[in-house]
This record gives sequence, structure tokens and C-alpha cells, in this order.
Amino acid sequence: MAGHEQETWCSDRIRRDWRLNERHYGAVQGLFKNDTALRNEYGADTVMEWRRSLHSRPPPMEKDHEYYRPPPAPLTESLADCQTRVLGCFDDTIAPALFDEKGLPVPPDDRTIIVVAHSNTIRSLIAYFDEVPEDHVSQIYIPNSVPILYHFERSTRKPVSTKLQSSHGGSHARWMISSENHQIVRDAVSTGGMLTRALFDAMDVTQDRALCRAEIEAGVRELMKDSEHETQSDCVVIGLAKKLARELGDDETITLQEFERRTAVAYEGLQYNKSDFAGEEPFP
Repeated sequence: MAGHEQETWCSDRIRRDWRLNERHYGAVQGLFKNDTALRNEYGADTVMEWRRSLHSRPPPMEKDHEYYRPPPAPLTESLADCQTRVLGCFDDTIAPALFDEKGLPVPPDDRTIIVVAHSNTIRSLIAYFDEVPEDHVSQIYIPNSVPILYHFERSTRKPVSTKLQSSHGGSHARWMISSENHQIVRDAVSTGGMLTRALFDAMDVTQDRALCRAEIEAGVRELMKDSEHETQSDCVVIGLAKKLARELGDDETITLQEFERRTAVAYEGLQYNKSDFAGEEPFP
């Protein structure tokens, strides 16, 4: 879809599909994940297993549940169940619009499709696009409300962006960070923010939960490999990472907690213009 200020914008091209709905949590639908009663009844480990694993399902919903809906609505879902319907939507609706559909103002090779969905829906797509092993699916984190960009090869319908190393094995995804979503990004890089955790995991190739200067520099080089598809978001991420690396001594390491703190401080000092970072040299 094109932006509202572009000539190709048309609200008729907004398409809705129930298969992009959030995952169904069965009997615990509507409860908060940190609810004390929920954890006391099922156990914290069980609740975490429901949330992060691929095949674990919460107990099914009964007909007297507040949010019960008759078939074809499910009674409970695992992430794999959610992924099955989401991929059906991708194959039936999203992929044809992206690669094949005629009569649109933008040719397929230059076409962009925006998918607006929920965290588990996006996790399902990322697990599929990045071919994430089942035992690493739990390590996929989605930055809330921060767009994620994939570039596809039309003939293969596979992602073509450089696959960056991450805790779940690597990802073709790019986070879209710009001045337009400044407040959202500020939240995302604050303490506990999903973006800083994802960036930290991507650079922590040794998975020792600490980053040294060399690891951050290597992460920057990986980010810059995909220069063909460089966006303003990449420049902001690279700018943050370079600043952190410059502040670290050769033998110093940084934990996730300190990484979050320094990232938040560094982000506040950035200017949201691509030219501010365009002149910086990559690490040797």
C-alpha cells in the first residue's frame, strides 16, 4: 500500500483477513500474562511454555467462557496452529498481491505490502521467512509498533536481505526506525524495550549475555552489508551501535541492562536525518 499523500493511495486496497488475528489463548483468553492467580494455578514455567514454545497449547475454552465464539473459531491455539492459518493468509492473499496481481499502479518488482497484525502473528511469519529451528522460536522477539522490513525475490518468493546473526539463528528482517515514529522508538529502546533486546541478541553471537567492542563492531559490519536496501532505519541503528562501541574500552564488556541504559541515552542525542550518519566510515 502507498502512503496517504501519494497518488497511488486507495483505501479500497486495504484488505482484512481473520487469519491475521492474534493467537487464541483458550481458557486463559483475556487474562494478563503476569496475573498472580494465573501463575499460581498453572505455574510460571507452564505459562511461559504456552507463550514462547511452538506447539504448547493452553487449556481449551469452555462454552460458558466470556469470550467463547462458536466454530469455526478455535477453542485454543498453539503458536504452530496460529502459524498455519497465518501462512494460509500469506499464500492466498498477501503473496499474490505482492508478486502476481495485475491492475495495481505499482509493478510487482517495486511493490510494497504492509501487513498490520499482532505480535504472535508476526512471530509466525518471521519463523517461516527466516527458517527458524523449532527450539529457537521462543527467542524471537517483536518490537511493538516498530515496522519490520523484508525484501523478497519475486521468482523465488524468498527473502533476499542479508541474514543477520541473532539469538534465534539469524534474520532477514530490518527494523524501520525514523523520526515519524520517534516516540514509539524511544519506548522501544528504553529499559525493557523490545528493540534493544533484539539488537543485543543479534550482536551477542556467543550468547554469553555480554557484548564486547569487537562484537558490536562486527554487528555494525553485518548491518552495513545490506547497503543495497539501506534505509533511514538502518542508519539510526548503525549510529547507535557505533556510538556504543566508541564508548567501550578494548577489554570492556556490556550487559543487556547497561546496553539498554546507554542505548536510551544515545538515542536521545541522535538527529533523525539520514545525512547525519551518511558520512561516517564503517569499522575496519
